[in-house]
Amino acid sequence: MSQNKKEGLFFTTIVCFSMVLFMSAYNLLLHGQFSLNNLLGGLVPGFIVAFLLDILVVATTAKKIAFALPLNKEKRIHMILAVSSCMVLGMVAFMSMYGVLVQFGFTENFLKYYMDGFIKNLIMALPLQLLLVGPICRLILSKARQSSLLREDNSIKD
Repeated sequence: MSQNKKEGLFFTTIVCFSMVLFMSAYNLLLHGQFSLNNLLGGLVPGFIVAFLLDILVVATTAKKIAFALPLNKEKRIHMILAVSSCMVLGMVAFMSMYGVLVQFGFTENFLKYYMDGFIKNLIMALPLQLLLVGPICRLILSKARQSSLLREDNSIKD
């Protein structure tokens, strides 16, 4: 968990970028459209949408829900799993909608496409976040902390 705003922004950025990268590749593979051009072409807009949704909508709501759950809040792993799971549910809900709108637009089959995408994305995103991206990004955050890159007081002195 981040200890200040700089760490929070850094952690959010690396998690969001990683998840968008992996989930974009996954969805392109699912639809038989994977190529480096397609991946890179959708990466920046997907990251921007995901990042804004994360910081403006999902993170606050996910944390409120996670902290309201009847968990042992003293156990760090319980809180990490709760917050991460709530974040994944929220982000999958929004980003599946984004993906369907980009791919198909708002058609009469929107709900069918959305539900199909939501389920397939959740099946991939939850273990991806809990087992790979989350732990790796927490490790990166811890290494960045040790190097003092993320301290609030690391201003340049003349």
